Amino acid sequence: MARTPAVVPTPKAAVTTTAIAPWFGDQDLFLFNEGNYSRAYEKLGAHPTTQNGVAGTHFAVWAPSGKYIAVVGDFNGWDKSKHPLAAVGSSGIWAGFIPGAKHGECYKYHVESHVAGYTIDKADPYGYLTEVPPKSASVVWDMSYEWKDQEYLATRKAKQAHDAPVSIYEVHLGSWMRSDTPPYHSLGYREIAPKLADHVNRLGFTHVEFLPLTEHPFFGSWGYQTTGYFAATCRYGTPQDLMYLIDYLHQHDIGVIIDWVPSHFATDGHGLCYFDGTHLYEHGDPKQGYHPDWGSYVFNYGRHEVRSFLLSSAMFWLDKYHIDGIRVDAVASMLYLDYSRKNGEWIPNAHGGKENIEAIDFLRTFNKEIYTQYPDVQTYAEESTSWAMVSRPTYIGGLGFGYKWDMGWMHDTLSYCSKDPIHRKFHQNDLTFRMLYAYHESFILPLSHDEVVHGKGPLFDKMAGDEWQKFAGLRLLYAYMWGMTGKKLLFMGCEIAQRQEWKHDSSLDWHLLEHESHRGIMKLVSDLNRIYRDEPVMHELDNQPGGFEWIDCTDVGASVLSFVRKGKTTKERVVGILNFTPIVRDHYRIGVPCPGYWKEILNTDAGIYGGSNTGNSGGVHAEMLPMHGQPYSVFLRLPPMAAVFIKGQF
Repeated sequence: MARTPAVVPTPKAAVTTTAIAPWFGDQDLFLFNEGNYSRAYEKLGAHPTTQNGVAGTHFAVWAPSGKYIAVVGDFNGWDKSKHPLAAVGSSGIWAGFIPGAKHGECYKYHVESHVAGYTIDKADPYGYLTEVPPKSASVVWDMSYEWKDQEYLATRKAKQAHDAPVSIYEVHLGSWMRSDTPPYHSLGYREIAPKLADHVNRLGFTHVEFLPLTEHPFFGSWGYQTTGYFAATCRYGTPQDLMYLIDYLHQHDIGVIIDWVPSHFATDGHGLCYFDGTHLYEHGDPKQGYHPDWGSYVFNYGRHEVRSFLLSSAMFWLDKYHIDGIRVDAVASMLYLDYSRKNGEWIPNAHGGKENIEAIDFLRTFNKEIYTQYPDVQTYAEESTSWAMVSRPTYIGGLGFGYKWDMGWMHDTLSYCSKDPIHRKFHQNDLTFRMLYAYHESFILPLSHDEVVHGKGPLFDKMAGDEWQKFAGLRLLYAYMWGMTGKKLLFMGCEIAQRQEWKHDSSLDWHLLEHESHRGIMKLVSDLNRIYRDEPVMHELDNQPGGFEWIDCTDVGASVLSFVRKGKTTKERVVGILNFTPIVRDHYRIGVPCPGYWKEILNTDAGIYGGSNTGNSGGVHAEMLPMHGQPYSVFLRLPPMAAVFIKGQF
């Protein structure tokens, strides 16, 4: 791509910046301009260091259309004439060493462009920390931290493998729990660490997934309108405070996934947009560079230095924060040029199609780079269409993600659960359709934040019927989710049957746990995670054929489903039977694969969960009466609006 040559800055008075050309090697500049530099953050941005025994900070910024670039900050009285930067060859980078600039001081880049009349002060695209919004300056920061999570990192590959039990608790940090005294502020990274770890361990989740922790000007965007791709949001503390939180979770055997947003970025003036007087990070044509749904800018994935910026951001969070996975937001919006656009509002690719070739190439490069350097982590795609092979290797034409969110399952399941039980017999395919495509990808089953906001209400209110049926329906929904193939993800608050829609500026309603019915939901989630973890058949073949088989999915009249879960080598089997009506079904016979005694290991109608205690007295014996293609069968008493899991072995 053609690049505007960098120009030596116009001379200014009182220059005290020291040139530091050796900071950049030829290989650094080549890889950056080529688009394959995955650690550009080590060279660009602000780095406290020493030169010739003098303490200071090295600054570097990419602004190829700049005419004069200077650093302004606390250390020079925000005087644009004191510390101009020098152009580094024809790379488009401007750099210099400023003696005395130190950790904790605020700064920006003063940009005077070749574009006539364009002058602005910009935050550092590679900055590690910012002022608390609405202030917007970057902060010079030393990223040193003494980690204590070596034991977890040494074992995380096995804990995140496709045959491992992966169960994810999705968290918006600012509203999970707030102080209980005015002004009811969000808890800080360090303050929340023991509380969150204790809750997650009590529930049995293996991972926490944080909504974006990258810096964002508007709290109400939940972090998805990003400005600081290398800056942990300062709302909850310093970078070291976030490191402490992740370190603490690791020491308590909890993995950490972060949401990452390379699909679009915020339009705030201090950020990436129109950075050097040109459309540097974004496409210039609004048909390509402006997102109509979110009022944000779209990255120009065809520009090499933008690719280096995004690759480096992803690698930075793995390198510096020890995260265990990256969930890429809004992948569909990256893949399709016509995403959320009408005819005439988008520009076809070079072949006349709607596929964003540059974005596809970037995503493949991103995944290849991640798995090459960190084979023990995972990447996750929030991809809402039927794009093929999202979670398949790049060498066979896939995008290379480790997992894909099964958005279709989420919408079909919630649609079914919202229907009156009397009508469910006409919609049973909503539940069974998934198994026609269940092994096309490696799936995560999500009940995510997007389903409990914007007027959609809490999961509790999506359940049909009166209050008793809503609680029973929620328990049944969770059992169905944990019984199906695929890894699990549940948004915070759903484990306590939150009764109101999620609000980003309020705490979860923890007082609900004063009520037995809400404690019952949390107890059930804990037991589901325990069964999922302790029974190999429930997770070993989550995303491989052979791990799941319908026993009977055709009893639409009774709205009953039954299935069997299998492992790799174990002789044990777990059979799930789900009754989606409020009717007790006595003497309900289903086929089972094994003889002998079948122990009831879960009944969502148990009194400890808030149910009516209808069940099978701990288990049933199989008879040598073939049924449903199985060599044996059992009689069961199916509780109303409930799931029963029974366990047997050969």
